[in-house]
Amino acid sequence: MTYWALNAVFLAVVAVVALAAVLSRRAPEWRAVGLTALAVLLMTAVFDNVMIAADLFWYNPDRISGAFLGLAPLEDFAYAIAAVVLLPSLWHLIGGPNDVR
Repeated sequence: MTYWALNAVFLAVVAVVALAAVLSRRAPEWRAVGLTALAVLLMTAVFDNVMIAADLFWYNPDRISGAFLGLAPLEDFAYAIAAVVLLPSLWHLIGGPNDVR
């Protein structure tokens, strides 16, 4: 299984939860999610490149697309996107503390 195939499973779950939040009119502020995504993706790019350069982990070349941002394969950024969209969507769906909606 490729990393993109694995990512597709997680991203599909995230899409379902985000869609449920939108349809229930309890979606997060997407501008805030977008700004957070930019920050998290930037930090992911920096730290993943440092960790890969330090040889803390590696990717099986047979399982990646071959597209990189520095040393990090693009597939590595899907988890950051999933977290940034999933967590606030869930928070608004379950009505976390101080959720005024």
